[in-house]
Amino acid sequence: MPTLSIQPRARIFHGHVWVYATEIKGRFGDPKPGDVVQLQDARGKPMGSAIYNPQSQISVRLFSYRRQDLDLDFFIRRIERALKVRTDAGVDTSLCRVVWSESDGLPGVVVDRYGDFLVLQTLTLAMAMRQDLIIQALVQIFSPKGIVQRNEGGVRKAEGLEQVKGVIHGESPETFVVRHEGSAFHADLLEGQKTGLYLDQLDNYQHAAKLAKGRRVLDCFSNQGGFAQACALAGAAEVTAVDISESATELAKKNAEISGAKVNFIAANCFDFLKTQEAAGATYDLIILDPPSFTKTKEKVKDAMRGYKEIHLRSLKMLQPGGIMATYSCSHHVSTGEFHASIEDAAVDARKTLRRIAVYTQRPDHPILATIPETEYLVGYAYEVVAAW
Repeated sequence: MPTLSIQPRARIFHGHVWVYATEIKGRFGDPKPGDVVQLQDARGKPMGSAIYNPQSQISVRLFSYRRQDLDLDFFIRRIERALKVRTDAGVDTSLCRVVWSESDGLPGVVVDRYGDFLVLQTLTLAMAMRQDLIIQALVQIFSPKGIVQRNEGGVRKAEGLEQVKGVIHGESPETFVVRHEGSAFHADLLEGQKTGLYLDQLDNYQHAAKLAKGRRVLDCFSNQGGFAQACALAGAAEVTAVDISESATELAKKNAEISGAKVNFIAANCFDFLKTQEAAGATYDLIILDPPSFTKTKEKVKDAMRGYKEIHLRSLKMLQPGGIMATYSCSHHVSTGEFHASIEDAAVDARKTLRRIAVYTQRPDHPILATIPETEYLVGYAYEVVAAW
């Protein structure tokens, strides 16, 4: 089997599983793109098995600390273990991410389950080359009616892979409704955002709703209305949901009709809406901010910070003592510290003292590994405005 030796002080020696091209010291046995390779340190000590793609800046991804090949039995074991992790965490495994890449020891493999249908992503070259084996394993474990591939996005491009989507096993799913804790969502597995829904936020809808009873709620960047529905169903006095997408707003209205949630949906730019509402002297009791990622690159972090600062500042100005702001970031390149700093800066400018009442993270079906910071990307806080001292 081809072997790579790794430079001293590479991230992999500190628990990460990625090796960048500049961290490879030597190549032996003529490794080819997509091969399984053995890793060793500069002294020749074995480090485990990895997948290799010299076309990507992340040239090596470790998947086992022992000698291991990517055969059908391997995929079955890893997927079954990933499923058990979700089951043990109390996640509804009929509506969840059942495999999440490096977090489940399957770098570049993502599998989302929507009842009888699965959505598969193979985002690394080695896994794309073995997609048929992965499909076999999924069919054996889940017996799905159909499997859709959503092989799109920047990671595929970095790996030198084409952008493809479509049905790869069984039936083609029409758009259908899924239910979660009373809320309703239309799942479009072929054309919807992400793989159909934002599965990582499902639990946070309910967490935020616990703060909503009797309150006037504003849900910004509402998409399909997850927070808005949950708050209305939890007894909010009034709920307004705003999103720039007219199609998402129309879908959110349909969802609320199905669940019986009373929500006022508005299609508008949230930045403009917040500015107009603040200028008009509007007030709310709970403002929820769940924007899409404000940056896909490190170079745009400053722009993202300005965006967070603006929505936090305008929201805080519309909250009276006792009012709550629940805010979330899914911008991977914005650190937790930077995101929190935008809240602090806004609080100072708004002359508001804030008391933290909750911290939020991604659903347990998106496991976080301690030595791989990239696995933790979603953070959120709820802060209450304190009465003047």
